[in-house]
Amino acid sequence: MTIQEYISALRQDPEFMDNVTGWQVLPARPARYGEFPEALDARIVETLKKRGIERPYIHQSQAIRAAVAGQDLVVVTPTASGKTLCYNVPVLDAILRDEAARALYLFPTKALSSDQVAELYGMIQDMGADIKAYTYDGDTPASARTAIRQAGHVVVTNPDMLHQGILPNHTKWVKLFENLRYVVIDEIHAYRGVFGSNLANVIRRLKRVCAFYGAHPTFICCSATIRNPRELTETMIGKPVYLVDDNGAPAGERHVVFYNPPVVNAQLGIRAGSIPETRKIAASLLENGVQHIVFARSRLTVEVLTRYLKDMVRDPLGNAGRVRGYRGGYLPTQRREIERELRAGRITSVVSTNALELGIDIGQLDACVLCGYPGTIASTWQQAGRAGRRGSVSLLVLVASSGPLDQYIIQHPEYFFRQSPEQALINPDNLYILLNHVKCAAYELPFEDGERLDNVEDTGELLEYLKDESILRHVGGKYYWSAEEFPQAGINLRSATDQNFLIVDITDPKKHRVIGEMDRFTVPMLLHRYAIYMHEGTQYQVEELDFDDKKAYIRRVDVGYYTDADMTTSLKVLDEFEREDDGPLARARGEVLASTIVTVFKKIAFDTHENLGWGPVTLPELEMQTTAAWWMLPEDLESVYGKEPLKNAMVGLAHLLRHIAPMYLMCAPQDLHVVYHVKDTFTQRPTIYLYDSVPGGIGLSDKVYDMEGELLSRARELLAACPCRDGCPSCVGASAGPGAKRTLIRLLDGLLDR
Repeated sequence: MTIQEYISALRQDPEFMDNVTGWQVLPARPARYGEFPEALDARIVETLKKRGIERPYIHQSQAIRAAVAGQDLVVVTPTASGKTLCYNVPVLDAILRDEAARALYLFPTKALSSDQVAELYGMIQDMGADIKAYTYDGDTPASARTAIRQAGHVVVTNPDMLHQGILPNHTKWVKLFENLRYVVIDEIHAYRGVFGSNLANVIRRLKRVCAFYGAHPTFICCSATIRNPRELTETMIGKPVYLVDDNGAPAGERHVVFYNPPVVNAQLGIRAGSIPETRKIAASLLENGVQHIVFARSRLTVEVLTRYLKDMVRDPLGNAGRVRGYRGGYLPTQRREIERELRAGRITSVVSTNALELGIDIGQLDACVLCGYPGTIASTWQQAGRAGRRGSVSLLVLVASSGPLDQYIIQHPEYFFRQSPEQALINPDNLYILLNHVKCAAYELPFEDGERLDNVEDTGELLEYLKDESILRHVGGKYYWSAEEFPQAGINLRSATDQNFLIVDITDPKKHRVIGEMDRFTVPMLLHRYAIYMHEGTQYQVEELDFDDKKAYIRRVDVGYYTDADMTTSLKVLDEFEREDDGPLARARGEVLASTIVTVFKKIAFDTHENLGWGPVTLPELEMQTTAAWWMLPEDLESVYGKEPLKNAMVGLAHLLRHIAPMYLMCAPQDLHVVYHVKDTFTQRPTIYLYDSVPGGIGLSDKVYDMEGELLSRARELLAACPCRDGCPSCVGASAGPGAKRTLIRLLDGLLDR
């Protein structure tokens, strides 16, 4: 069945249409063209014409002209709009004019690196030019590395390799750094939170090493649509940039369908789960041979859906290769294989976390199903862009969960289409992150007295601190690295800790094999002893978790359930930085100690999702110092509302804030945590804390503090918009008690009136 036929059939399906809250058809958009710069090397123009590109789109033309003129820039257009040409053309032009010229390409993932180098290599071959482009990452053979350092005109890598492999060994890369004309940073919107803050500091170190060798490269950055692309890029590279955002690329017709699972208990306002409803829609696409991608918000959901869909298509030998899972934690070789199979059209259904959100070429997909709102409008469009990438008709179905944000979006489709995308937030001056990179910079080149790391005013204080800690030595007006260890090795750019656990399959006693990895903070939830760990739909039971050796040992099983753990968090204020008692309500921000522990896990049946039992988890408590903002409610609330109603209202408010804040801060929901106390030991008042789930904090809670009562106003709007009578999972959450909605509305009205 073609995608057009499938869309027509959906419109005729009353059971499906009963749950559709919005069906928007975005019309096809024609291309708008510009011209190549006249001075461009004729070989490039000729090669592009052979490839069917007679003229560039308007945004490509603007970007190429700016880059050739030496302007730092950021190109902001949707997925599949030809951003690759915006940097390949000026880079190739520079190398054709000067054989010594060099360029450095940075991509957030190895997959994207190998994908883009193939595109660049194809262009070079078509030109017949002697330009050498190489991928340099952890998978590059040692025998090839020397040749790349000496002869590579274009070095394609990722931030991790630049941080750990290239900058610390800059003396081996003299040709690159002396002649570096362009630095390309693709998918810059992916660098937010910890990863983005780390990369901004890696760029500071890169600019410092380049300056040492006398080079001052032009930066070409590319981004999907976000609200603050110029601000993000300027913070990232520490320089003003030219913004190119006039998209001239054509687009095929897109059907955007908002689907709200049916109510199964009207009295309690409980809806059918988003997972079974997504499963039904994906199964329908699978049965009709429509190639599609399903995006889910968690690893566990990806694995549960993969298992369901694989069971549909298993042959007599148990093979189900038409359905694949894809997420972080899979080994790189497995992910590359899945990408190849997708491009070749041998996979009909792929279920993924946002790992496939970036612009990796995965071929021609016709439909995209989102299991739950991704959390941001920008992310939704990124994921939608994975279908219909070559101008064909495409379908996007957003299946709402019962979360308040999902329910607000699904019941107000006009809000989604009217809103501009969210901001991307980074904080390069986060002390925890910055200090680590000052160490790395000192290892790479000694700091002279008075020298700053790019625009960091406190560089001198940090150097003195490191000298006092015997990490640096101050001799002859310079700070030299004096510690024994290699500082880059201890810093993971993608999280604030470097403690990844390996997952070892011991099913075959003769051959143990590593099948995946997981970060330290997720391990207690998914890899505790007796947990059912799922990998591409296959079930394993965790036999042992070795915390000291950072390994989990698992054995293949086949049981009719999966497990999910409960985590308990406690909070202690260490220092109050700022406090404001005026305005809608008292608020403060400061440093806190968050302690988390997993104590119990549940066994959940596959088909019915009923609870089959539980088991204890015995793991050490994890502690983290971070930053928080908190609201202090009036002391008299308990006497006004009563202890139990007040507690129910605060449960509801915490639930709402947990879902609303990521929409304003463009962070993943797990980047922030919300904790409430009916009577807090520090403030002695009813208090709600919102804290960064990253050691040291990355500025999210600071932004919440500056927003004053805006989040509370949005919470009040969400409550009013929910059609339930007295609170439901969609507004105050499943754990808020009776009367929570009415109490919370009164409470918020009172606070906002103040």
